Formats: sequence, structure tokens, C-alpha cells
Amino acid sequence: MLKKSIVIVGGGLTGALAALALSRDGHKVSVYERRGDIRDATIVHGRSINLAISTRGLTALERVGLREHALEMAVPMRGRRMHGKDSATTFQPYSPNADDNIYSISRGGLNKFLIEKAAEEKEVELHFQQRCIGVDARAGVVRFEHEDTGEIVEVNGDLVIGADGAYSAVRQNLMVGDRFNFSQDYLTHGYTELYIPPAEDGDFRIEKNALHIWPRGKFMMIALPNGDGSFTGTLFWPLEGENSFSQLKDASQVKRYFEEWFPDVPALVPDLEEQYLASTPSSLVTIRCKPWVVGKIALVGDSAHAIVPFYGQGMNAGFEDVRILCERIESNPEDLGQALEEYQEERIVNGNAIADLALQNFYEMQDHVAKPLFLLSKKFSNLLQKCLPGWYRSLYSMVSFSNTPYADAMSISKSQEKTIRFVVVLVVAIVVMALLWSLK
Repeated sequence: MLKKSIVIVGGGLTGALAALALSRDGHKVSVYERRGDIRDATIVHGRSINLAISTRGLTALERVGLREHALEMAVPMRGRRMHGKDSATTFQPYSPNADDNIYSISRGGLNKFLIEKAAEEKEVELHFQQRCIGVDARAGVVRFEHEDTGEIVEVNGDLVIGADGAYSAVRQNLMVGDRFNFSQDYLTHGYTELYIPPAEDGDFRIEKNALHIWPRGKFMMIALPNGDGSFTGTLFWPLEGENSFSQLKDASQVKRYFEEWFPDVPALVPDLEEQYLASTPSSLVTIRCKPWVVGKIALVGDSAHAIVPFYGQGMNAGFEDVRILCERIESNPEDLGQALEEYQEERIVNGNAIADLALQNFYEMQDHVAKPLFLLSKKFSNLLQKCLPGWYRSLYSMVSFSNTPYADAMSISKSQEKTIRFVVVLVVAIVVMALLWSLK
């Protein structure tokens, strides 16, 4: 493969993985990150929204030999543990296959690990506190300003990768050009977090190997396990109006509200009122854009497709971007333009598909998961997977436990649903006809 000079803007999860993967593919990589060096930071487990890593993310990590290392940092979750308003719980396995787990992993811990591994590569240079202030897409030139000194540097590469998150400075610069489409859509809901500490003996206060959900129709709470026995709880509530963050203004209101809607939570969070009142809700946004490739610049991860977190696929989709980009560069060693074109053609449709799926799952998680008809349909889906493993696989399984392209998974699921509906109608018709015949 022809060695290329690659500049990566952003040293978060996706940028760090891209640096590691591309350097191991034989390229020279320079990473420029606006924040300080995460290796010098204290990672506070449970204090930032946890990530669910599944097959797509693990496949990308496997490509750089880090799958097992990541799993050692993670807690497997085998299904959803539902918490009713009466404090009763029920369990919904993700799949009839016992090996189909998703894994709760620390965002900060994984990011630090990937930066450490990238730093070990002799073809990787890491630069911190560097803010992107301009790009020339055609020339592959990026300008940075040091956050402390104000010093401005200009760097260029055969390829520039924008991996600087949902509010990407790289993408912002591309948007001033011609024919760049962009949209951002905010949910009326926001989120804030609650830290659920371990029990006094260091054990988990609630079931360890499950994603816990408190569905309440138009709002909900979830909790993901951490390796130290704690959980990261996240409230997804409307920002304004009924049952919203804006309604609770003092400790007594918080106490009464949780006793009414989440009666088992106060026992899990000893300083519930203090934590809640000290937090500020954050917004939830879906960002789409097109193109992802302009000149020598390619967007990956949230820079290209920020999604809401309700399918647990944000990081997984970003890691898959990196894997596909690396594979396309590898298969077109002498034609980088062709590699980028193939990457864009393959990934935009799938980025839009997972954005749609994440929004759909938001409504499922906050409301439908508690309804008897939904529970029945899930049992029927699991039964079909057991009885017809060569033909049927649920949409959730295809998204979370395979590398089937997101758009293909949606198409296959719709086709399966049509077939199942046809078969059900046919069976009912045959039964009705048999009954009518027997009455003659």
C-alpha cells in the first residue's frame, strides 16, 4: 500500500481508533485534538453517559487487535430489566442466543485506552489543545490555533479526516461551500445523569448484567452497569411542560416526584435530591449532512451523522465508519479518490438509516416496552429466531449482533414482516374456511 500522510481532526473515540487503524495500515498520522491530553485526566467512572458497545464496534476493534482488551473493560448486558411504577420488574432478553450480549463500557476509559495505544505507534503524532480554525478541502490544508498560546499552525495531508464530533469545526468550514446539505433536529426531550453507587459491600445494588429501564410513557430513566459496582443512570425527560425537567425546582419536589414515578430509585441514590438539583439537562440532536467527502476531507462518526443514543449505536456506527474507510483505502491503494467515493456511497445511506432507527427506538423504550402487546411480539420474534434461524432474524439482532448494513437490516425486516403478515392472514383464512366447511 502507498503510504499516505493523514491528518485527523479530533482525538475522541472515533478519531483515536482511526489514528490507530490507519497507522497500522502503514500510513503516517497526525491527530489534532481541541481538549487536553485525556491521558492526564482522571476518568471518573459512572460520571459520563455510558456507551453500549456491540458487534459493529467490536469488529472494528478486532481489526486492530483490541477486541478482547475492550471486553475486559466492559460489563455484558443480556437484556432489558424493566422497572414498573409499582417497583415490580420483568426481564426481556435481547435474543434467544445466549451469546448475543451488548456491553456497557466507560466512554472516558475507552477513549484513554485508544489514545494510549495510538501513542505507542511510531507513525502517530498527537497534538492537544489545538482548535481547528479553517480548512482548505481541495488542498487538504487545516489551520489550528493553540488554546493557550494562540499560536497558529498550518498542516496538510493527502487525506484530512473530520472526527471532531456533533458540532464539528471541519464540517462547519465545509458548509460555507456550495451544495453542502445539512440538517439538525432536536428532540423535545433532554437528558441528565444520576450516579448509582455500589452497595456497602461493593456489590451491585440491582441486577448487574442488564440494561435497566423505567418506562413511563412520555419519559423514562435508564441505568447501565459499571465495572466497579456502580450504575450510570440517565433521565430522558421533556425539557419543558408536563413531567419535565423544568417542573422540579427544589428538593421536596424532586423527592415527591421520584416517590410517585420512580419509587425504587431513591433507595438506589442516597443523595438523589442533591445530584438532581446540581445537574443541568443536555439536549438530544440528530445531525445529517451530505456529502461526507469534499476534496481531500472525509467526515466520520458524529461529524457526519450525530444520532440520539436510543439504539446504543452512536459509537458503533462511528467505529464502523473507520473500518469501512480503512478497507476502502486498502482496496484502492493507488486511487484515494475512488476509495473515498466508495466509502461515502456505502456509509451515507447507512448513517441515515441508523439515525431513523435510533429515533424509532426512543419511542419504543419510553413507552412500548411496558405494553403487553409489545412483550408478546418480542416473545414471538424470539420464537421465530429459534424455529427459523436460517430465514428470520429480528431487526434488533441484525443491528446489534451482526455487521449487516443498517439500511439492509431495515429492508430485510420489512420484507420479513410482510411475509409473516401474509402467512398469518393465510392461516386464518384456511381456519375460517375449514370451520365453515365443517358447518355444512
